[in-house]
Amino acid sequence: MLVDSHCHLDRIDLKPYGGDLDLAIQAATERGVSKMLCIGIDLSNAPAVVAIAERFPQIYASVGVHPLDISDEICSLQTLTELADHPKVVAIGETGLDYYYSSERKVDQQRSFAQHLQVSAACGKPTIVHTREAREDTLAIIAEHGDPQVGGVLHCFTESWEMAEAAMAMGYYISFSGIITFKNANELREVVRRVPIERLLVETDSPYLAPVPYRGKKNEPKYVVEVAECVAELKGLSYQDVLRHTTQNFECLFPLAK
Repeated sequence: MLVDSHCHLDRIDLKPYGGDLDLAIQAATERGVSKMLCIGIDLSNAPAVVAIAERFPQIYASVGVHPLDISDEICSLQTLTELADHPKVVAIGETGLDYYYSSERKVDQQRSFAQHLQVSAACGKPTIVHTREAREDTLAIIAEHGDPQVGGVLHCFTESWEMAEAAMAMGYYISFSGIITFKNANELREVVRRVPIERLLVETDSPYLAPVPYRGKKNEPKYVVEVAECVAELKGLSYQDVLRHTTQNFECLFPLAK
């Protein structure tokens, strides 16, 4: 069993499958991918990700507003709470801070992130966090508004060991994508080695960031296998150990997905 803990199934390239999402899911299943978490990024795609989760028993959904998709009006607590009230929605997000692409909207991002964390704490569903060039603010807002008993995950992690360590101390898991297979990712691979396997998840973030040897192609859930293989090599573990631990970690963080 292997879990793709973060994918955008409403955005993956279905041309190789004749436009049939069922065949893409089947391709992942044939490689041992037993569960997937389909991620919401704004209010407009929430119905799509929930509908996908409703169609497939092995797929779950999250709902939230990505920091780069914040509209002029911040999503309200009530709206987020209503979106989260669905049995196949197991997480809040993706939310967080991205100062690399949108530093001019820091205040709006911070307000939105805080609201997502508050909803997460209230409904008991973990938070999926996107963070880029916002280390101090990300950790500070989690500390102020998050619930360590509910926790969450820093997804597609590309930051420092110090940030990972601080997040884990607040109940968060660290998720790695195909970036760890890239030639220029030596520092990130060192973080993989240091993060305890008990706090580690794997993901594709498909259709983005396909791992080596598929870099340059559209990503999809079946390629999470290469991420897990890379983790196994870096940590000196068997592939089966990585599968077992990351699946257990996913089900521990997202108990509604057991």
